[in-house]
Amino acid sequence: MDWDIDDRGILIRRTRVGQLENNSYVVACKATGEAVLVDASFEADSLFARAADVHLRAILSTHGHWDHVSAAMDLKRKLDIPFRLHAADQRGDICELPVDQNLVDGEKIQVGEIEIRVVLTPGHTPGSVCFLVGDHAITGDTLFPGGPGRTDFDYGDFDAVIEAIRTRLFSLDGAVGVYPGHGDTMTTIGTERPHLEEWAARGW
Repeated sequence: MDWDIDDRGILIRRTRVGQLENNSYVVACKATGEAVLVDASFEADSLFARAADVHLRAILSTHGHWDHVSAAMDLKRKLDIPFRLHAADQRGDICELPVDQNLVDGEKIQVGEIEIRVVLTPGHTPGSVCFLVGDHAITGDTLFPGGPGRTDFDYGDFDAVIEAIRTRLFSLDGAVGVYPGHGDTMTTIGTERPHLEEWAARGW
């Protein structure tokens, strides 16, 4: 199977699943074949097939919304691997699934010879995180081409997501690729950074 990204030992494969066009990502070490799945959204069998050429070691979630975790339990049982989510999203109105290991801000997850860094970016949900690996950022529903994800939930916080994008993501190099949780369009930090104040002014 082809990879969307093959960059200095980092492999990334995107799979779009479900009616909401969710993006699930396999992130793998080219040297060892060790891998993780980010956002087990829907269609567990499809996601399983798309990872048949690597050794999945964990399911990582950018946040706990149902459309990002609906296939997690099926894949966890099939592969006997841990399901990981930030503690702040482990609440009844976000995600009630049993979590094996918390994701922690600043944590470095070793996957073969590559390293994935967890970056807390609250706002879309209290426990939203992004995953940084090399020059690539998997941003879930925190950052899309054209702005942040929705914050019109009881627990959403627009000011928090703008601050998280400003300080946690837009401090990255402009060449860093941005891989969002929905849709077919990727972007870069440099492309989006000039528009932050526009987003803040419009309020969404």
